Amino acid sequence: MISVAIDGPAGAGKSTIARAIARDLGYLYVDTGALYRAIGLYALEQQADPQNEGQVLPLLPQLHLSLQFANGEQQVWLNGRNVSQEIRKNEVSMAASAVSAIPKVREFLFDLQQNLAKENNVVMDGRDIGTVVLPKAQVKIFLTASPEERARRRYEELQQRGQSVEYTQLLEEVRRRDYNDAHRAAAPLRRAEDALLVDTTGNSLEQSIVQLTKIVKERLQDVL
Repeated sequence: MISVAIDGPAGAGKSTIARAIARDLGYLYVDTGALYRAIGLYALEQQADPQNEGQVLPLLPQLHLSLQFANGEQQVWLNGRNVSQEIRKNEVSMAASAVSAIPKVREFLFDLQQNLAKENNVVMDGRDIGTVVLPKAQVKIFLTASPEERARRRYEELQQRGQSVEYTQLLEEVRRRDYNDAHRAAAPLRRAEDALLVDTTGNSLEQSIVQLTKIVKERLQDVL
């Protein structure tokens, strides 16, 4: 099986770009961040503090998470309900960042992620795919953009969804997530030694998709 690992900070465009690459290659797309979002959503629904390990861990045995694929699109199911839209809310993003810092939450999802890669050719994106989840991935990319660019993209995305947000608040959240992701004890965000660094600041989404697809195909030719 072939694995493409795309890591990077929040708002770098990993999910959209990885999904497009997977579709082009005919591979399975796995958005690991969506799994953390689902746990964050469940914590909020249970009125637990996502930053409090003592409140989050008792919830894990109650969780049944699965990824289903319809027409090439990943759907996230939480305890028998499709939460693919709910997990994209801004408050859930922050909750996901908090629960992902808890080591036992990462352990909880580790086997699910690895099994998907054992059974399918995958394009998997997240924070620690190339360093922890799929350290032997044939292609590794660390995708980034400036905090200002990532906040602007997030602002436009939420505006299109009809959510009222302030750009300055989003920029602060992006910087806070960057710091939290890079400094957490469990699998901190970092570039794998053999990952190619790609900065998409100033690119349109279409330009980034074309650029990354070309890079992945070239790298697959080199390793296969």
